[in-house]
Amino acid sequence: MSNFPDFSEQNYRVERELGHNRAGGRVTYLAIDTRVNQPVVIKQFQFAKSGSTWSSYDTYDREIQLLKELDHPGIPRYLDSFQTADGFCMVQEYKNAESLATSRSYHPNEIRQIAIAALEVLVYLQNRIPPVIHRDIKPENILVDKAGNVYLVDFGFARVGEGEVGVSSVVKGTLGFMPPEQLFNRQLTEASDLYGLGMSLICLLTGTKSDNIGDLVDISYRVSFKHLVPKLNQHWVNWLEKMVEPRLKDRYTNALAAIAALPHTPLRPPEAQFSQSSLGFNAQKPGEFLSQSIIITNPTPDTTLEGEWEIAPHRHDPPIDLYQWVSVNPVVFSGNEVECQVTVDTRRLMTGKTYVRTLLLHTNTLTKTYPLTLQIQTLPTPASSVLPYGPLFLLCILSLGISWLATWMVLIMGTIADSTATAGFGAVVGAAIGLQLAAWFLQSSGSRTGSTASTLTAIALGIGIFFATLTDGLPNAGSSAISGAVGGVVEGAILGTAIGAVVEKLIYKELAKGIAITVSLVTAMMGISLGIGFATSFSKPFVLILLSCSGFTLVALILHLILKRSNTLSQRKPDRYFIKP
Repeated sequence: MSNFPDFSEQNYRVERELGHNRAGGRVTYLAIDTRVNQPVVIKQFQFAKSGSTWSSYDTYDREIQLLKELDHPGIPRYLDSFQTADGFCMVQEYKNAESLATSRSYHPNEIRQIAIAALEVLVYLQNRIPPVIHRDIKPENILVDKAGNVYLVDFGFARVGEGEVGVSSVVKGTLGFMPPEQLFNRQLTEASDLYGLGMSLICLLTGTKSDNIGDLVDISYRVSFKHLVPKLNQHWVNWLEKMVEPRLKDRYTNALAAIAALPHTPLRPPEAQFSQSSLGFNAQKPGEFLSQSIIITNPTPDTTLEGEWEIAPHRHDPPIDLYQWVSVNPVVFSGNEVECQVTVDTRRLMTGKTYVRTLLLHTNTLTKTYPLTLQIQTLPTPASSVLPYGPLFLLCILSLGISWLATWMVLIMGTIADSTATAGFGAVVGAAIGLQLAAWFLQSSGSRTGSTASTLTAIALGIGIFFATLTDGLPNAGSSAISGAVGGVVEGAILGTAIGAVVEKLIYKELAKGIAITVSLVTAMMGISLGIGFATSFSKPFVLILLSCSGFTLVALILHLILKRSNTLSQRKPDRYFIKP
């Protein structure tokens, strides 16, 4: 048997209880209107319950009279009223919605729509003549359905017109949601209901229960909630603080003013995440333009990141309108994944220095400004000597020793086998093979330029072998040729490796690849000529020709580089014309 009251005579069937206030003798039921088979809400005032008074009955009567006059989609309509032996009942339109007091997670956009919809209901009430003051706005009296529609309920404490808004002998409302003027039974205005709505929204945003809202109010009745919503947009913080200002004159004057001041920004601002915390630049050439990219992303949904770059002032930098050596593209952007190109112009930077500068990204996030550190390392100051003469000298001595030893071995094997030409030809072929082996070794170790130099030397020997065979014919193979080839492979491999190492050393000193390879090959050629010359007592004419050509070429290259460096240094301005680190 059901414990629910029987309203069958009034054509209503109670389905379940929605809520109750035992102290006041009020119970709310969900019922079915059997005439139209539609759900309704029945609010019963139970006379027989303890605590029930005629003043409470008067509350119901005022609510009925007010609801009969109201017509707004955000206010459930009055349908009927009747009396029973147990009490007085009011029937109202049923909305399948939950109150804000129910634990539920809301999207930031939903919270914004709730605020707007509730304010629109208040605008309707305040635009009536005379205006209506609800006086009991709290999470329990704001309903939201699954479609996002908002309803304001429970008009039992409402007051109509200036005469009824004035001082009363009894304070009515809910503690924590009553503004100070209502708490102290002073004159209420249209701004009074804004306080209750603001506190309800704060409950929603902070997850604070209605019973605990007093924990956010200090002794001066100021509401402190910002620490509970660290990611809430500051515009919304300011708006809510004005909604719940303790002093009436500091609040928005009415709901229309509150809607006009409603922030257009989302409740949660965007965030800015950098792909790198800093950027490092290393110049490889004088006067080089260096560029790097950085990606800024915003992970907050339903927001758009906006940013503007600024170069932080530095005491050594000239004014930006005169000369700007650090630039960002784009300077201003709007988007949630933006790639920005940072470019550094090193033309007016001092050599061999490290520059540290800061870019500032101003955004519409909570952090507002993000710093990005730039570290720029410029090209070292040119060395006092044009070439590393030590490695070149060692290459020349090594070439001399290897060629002297190879020539001496060829002469000995030629004497034994009575075929010096055959032994020499084998040694040259072996040297070409050894040079190519050295080139492969250098390439596998990452010395590509040195590998190229060794390959070019092998090609040059190959061309010499080709022309020699055209002139004298291919010599007969024999033990002297094989012995010469074996020795040539070893000597070629050693010489090719040495040439490659010197070339890499020259490039490290910032010479162009072509110049580095040419200088190394000419040096090696001069050493080879000297070695052959010492072994043959300079009796061969081709040795003297080779020595003269290589020597003159090497001297010409060195003089060219010396003059080029002197010209570069003479054109370089003094340091006072350059930007300091």
